Amino acid sequence: MCGIIGVVQKRGDVAPFLHQALKRLEYRGYDSVGVTTISEGKLYMKKEKGKIEEVHRKLNLDDMPGSIGIGHTRWATHGIPSMLNSHPHFDCNNEISVVHNGVIDNFLELRTELRALGHKLKSETDTEVIPHLIEDYMKDGMDLLQAVKETTKRIEGTYAIVVMSTKENPNRIVCTRDGNPLVIGRKENVSYVSSDIPAFLPMTNDMILLLDGEIASLSTDEVRIEKLSDESEVKRESIKISWTADQAQKSGYPHFMLKEIHEQPEAIRNTLRLRDDVIKEAANIIHSSERVFMLAMGTSGHAAQAGQHMFASIAGVLPIVELASDFSDTVYGTLTEKDCIIAITQSGETTDTISAVKYAKEFGVKIVAITNVVGSSITRYADYTVLTQAGPEIGVAATKTFMVQLTSLALLALKIGELTKFVKPSIIKAKREFLERMPDIVSETISRNEELARRLAGQMYDKPSLLFLGRGISIATAEEGALKLKEIAYNHAEAYSAGESKHGPIALVQEGYPVIFVAPHDETRSRMIGNIMEMKARGGYTISVILKDDKELTGLSDYVFTIPNQVEAEFSTMAFIVPLQLFSYYMALRKGFDPDKPRNLAKSVTVL
Repeated sequence: MCGIIGVVQKRGDVAPFLHQALKRLEYRGYDSVGVTTISEGKLYMKKEKGKIEEVHRKLNLDDMPGSIGIGHTRWATHGIPSMLNSHPHFDCNNEISVVHNGVIDNFLELRTELRALGHKLKSETDTEVIPHLIEDYMKDGMDLLQAVKETTKRIEGTYAIVVMSTKENPNRIVCTRDGNPLVIGRKENVSYVSSDIPAFLPMTNDMILLLDGEIASLSTDEVRIEKLSDESEVKRESIKISWTADQAQKSGYPHFMLKEIHEQPEAIRNTLRLRDDVIKEAANIIHSSERVFMLAMGTSGHAAQAGQHMFASIAGVLPIVELASDFSDTVYGTLTEKDCIIAITQSGETTDTISAVKYAKEFGVKIVAITNVVGSSITRYADYTVLTQAGPEIGVAATKTFMVQLTSLALLALKIGELTKFVKPSIIKAKREFLERMPDIVSETISRNEELARRLAGQMYDKPSLLFLGRGISIATAEEGALKLKEIAYNHAEAYSAGESKHGPIALVQEGYPVIFVAPHDETRSRMIGNIMEMKARGGYTISVILKDDKELTGLSDYVFTIPNQVEAEFSTMAFIVPLQLFSYYMALRKGFDPDKPRNLAKSVTVL
């Protein structure tokens, strides 16, 4: 995943804005950065490996002339982080500049062809074939727009491409996409294009969606969109984005991750406001299906695991939870039009999930998507979409998007429960009323546990490995807690069913070995007591996430994170994950790592 920004304006230098926009996109990649501008028919370029501010200190990204420019912050796929592999990439004469997000599958074949024609390619990237292909088409007399159209016919794979050139109209940007996101922003005398809304949100909240298979020409006066298939013009109204620029910034918090943990109560509250007809339509699709699959990856996969318990206990529907990446290899073509998939992806651009959905649609499977991004790729493949209401999430490690996924699944489970009548209406009503109180519970959970999370991280930061245990729905909570610790603190951490701990993991436990238990007061609690005692008997250092009044588990544990209220079992993950998010955050800080920019990870995985 990479971050792209382009801007064309009537007057003034764009370089300072491009620099700031790239900082807002740095969550999408941060191993190198580059900016190109055009002034008086000449192309200016600065790029280098490293994080944006490191490169800025070295090169001064603000000091570039021109009122049109494009920029890129990279997460490497083809070629190591280096100056030559950094975007933008250029043609032989440095007259065409291209930034790209995605993967060109046939780039080796195209590279060989271009070199045979005399082109000089300097990088290891797949992207570099694009400006050289455009160069050839423009030599044949095509303008930039037509040359980009012809180039898209030659490349195979996924892409979001933004191009500008000094060879013709130096006040135009051309952009196109297939499989990777691009959004366009407009205000008077200025046009923007970016991978994500926060890049230009301080300047305008008017957004135009660019869809797969479309190409746009941006000038200071207008945005013209065409379909690549037949070159017909697309008329599309702009969308007003309700996020404020401040929402996309840190608001005084030291890191986006901590800010977003603290924003979880409001994110839940906003998602609970989803219109009843939105949930009802999705519930009807699921209820009318013979088989229901939940497909997701990573944190979204843990939401699916918790959702499986919600659906089963409230609605009597037991979804099959699968990793999206392995779905086509596990169902063996057994899908039918009577099946339904609930595809969960915070960005709506997760390639594994989209590929699985595309595969399922070949069999006529109905698709219900749960995502946080309006207009994202998954929304166009889905028969119906539930848009969660987390607002922008900048931290790479998902927190509030996980919480709104759980909230959406809870709403769906309750609505399907009304249809199936698996439990009494009075139970549905009571659970719905409890769910409305969840924002306050999560808020108090943050307040109760943040200082303990910080102190405990000070004691645990040098532990090479931790074990997370849960039962029932709490296995999903334990797995998400372990994932967060791996993602941002780089600790080895494993999560298991506590019932499975005696079948191998207990061999790890010795004096001082930390074991974290997720132990809500549900039907699994009595068995969890036995598991805690087993670990203590072997010298394990026991840390439990429990209800505040659970004196028995308090006495058995070396440390306890406490939840302020009894929580409905099906919704326990929403409260019990919060201390583990905070613990991971403070572990990363104590070890000297940036929790917003974990190594080797990006916000959404857009390559297989």
